[in-house]
Amino acid sequence: MPADLLKLLDHQSVSTVALVVPMNQMLELIVTTLIFTITGLILFALAFWIMGKVTPFSIRKEIEEDQNMALGIVIAAVIIGIALIVSAAVHG
Repeated sequence: MPADLLKLLDHQSVSTVALVVPMNQMLELIVTTLIFTITGLILFALAFWIMGKVTPFSIRKEIEEDQNMALGIVIAAVIIGIALIVSAAVHG
């Protein structure tokens, strides 16, 4: 952290501190966020596509028409698992 920010944190509560990010760092943060967002969406789509190819039945029909709660829970678990992987990649 820059020394000015540390001084500001010492004198004020954290909730009232405004963080000022230089424009070159802001652009880098925006690009990084977009890259991880696109990567996450691609991974979600890929996982759902793989699950659709692996299962011998229609996932949409099972969840929407047959109200298959167990399959919905499995799909949710896959989504949460991929979200954890992507978030771990973001945080390093």
